[in-house]
Amino acid sequence: MRSQFNPVSLSALLILSLSAPALKAGTGPRAKHSIHVAGKTSSHTNANNAVFLEEASNLYDQIDLEEYGLSKKAFEYAYKGYLYLLEHHIVSKTNILSICDFSQSSRNKRLYIVDLEQRKVLINTYVAHGRNSGSEFARSFSNNSKSHKSSLGFYVTENTYFGDHGLSLKIHGLERGFNDRANGRAIVIHGSDYVGEDFLQGNRMNGRSFGCPAVPSAESDAIIETIKEGSCLFIYHPTKKYIVKSKILNS
Repeated sequence: MRSQFNPVSLSALLILSLSAPALKAGTGPRAKHSIHVAGKTSSHTNANNAVFLEEASNLYDQIDLEEYGLSKKAFEYAYKGYLYLLEHHIVSKTNILSICDFSQSSRNKRLYIVDLEQRKVLINTYVAHGRNSGSEFARSFSNNSKSHKSSLGFYVTENTYFGDHGLSLKIHGLERGFNDRANGRAIVIHGSDYVGEDFLQGNRMNGRSFGCPAVPSAESDAIIETIKEGSCLFIYHPTKKYIVKSKILNS
């Protein structure tokens, strides 16, 4: 039998306890000390990393995410970041993990809202990327104002409001240099008629936003109500610059 999932499992917390000092070290005197400690504990880190990968793989299989089209690598990155946010008390809605997989075509249902406690996909639907990030496939990302590009990385959901697109959800970018300007750019989750089955019937790909992860209008209220107020959102693409430099992924 597969092991039961626990969001704060011992194996995951061991990994985080080893990795957290490296993130906090910065560039001051502790940075050299952290490198020294990492060298001394490399065997423990490797062992715990193997345990983490096994746990993530089991969870991936239990939720049947391959059947939904999400790659195991994308889930591993998302789950690692989720555990970091959980350990540092950044998320309050701890059962929900949302993943936008922008490595996929915009014709795919590439938004996954997962209940980690129930081990199931709650919502799988379409999501738009920024108009300057690419056409059918997103290939370029930015944190800059007026770039009209999507921003990669980890976010925590905030409160809702009613705007030009109806019910909308603010999201707070947690990664400096990658998405921490999201609030200033008015990057939010909202519904739109240029995303979804109806739009695809007359178009070769879904429409694009000014950088917001826009979702189908008919589903937007349910999506927002499910993930609002303190859940983890991960916008993923295997862009080397992000994968290598994300402090959360490389903590």
